Amino acid sequence: MTSMHAGYWFLSFGISILLIICYWKLYEKAGEPGWACLVPFYNMYVMFKIAFGNGWKFLLLLIPIVNIVFAIMLPFKLAKAFGKSSGFGAGLLFLSFIFYPMLAFSDAKYVGPQK
Repeated sequence: MTSMHAGYWFLSFGISILLIICYWKLYEKAGEPGWACLVPFYNMYVMFKIAFGNGWKFLLLLIPIVNIVFAIMLPFKLAKAFGKSSGFGAGLLFLSFIFYPMLAFSDAKYVGPQK
């Protein structure tokens, strides 16, 4: 493996660890257990519960085409649930490795799912 490949691997690993820490903080801010971000499927249930108010909506991710719509809606709903704007939601969607740490480590408070 060349050093360039190793560099990409370490960068990807570092971003993954950073996002896990951010999700853990976000779950705790929303009153959910932080460890939930580590459990497959349950982590999406909790994320949808935080963002939409109904965790079972994560099952819509199993339906083709609908999953794309809900995957795009999730960051916007999450931003609103923490009292942020739609512009911040766009940042969560397109630059997640920057905006999730901003949301997790800022003074943003969880206000609940918005209609």
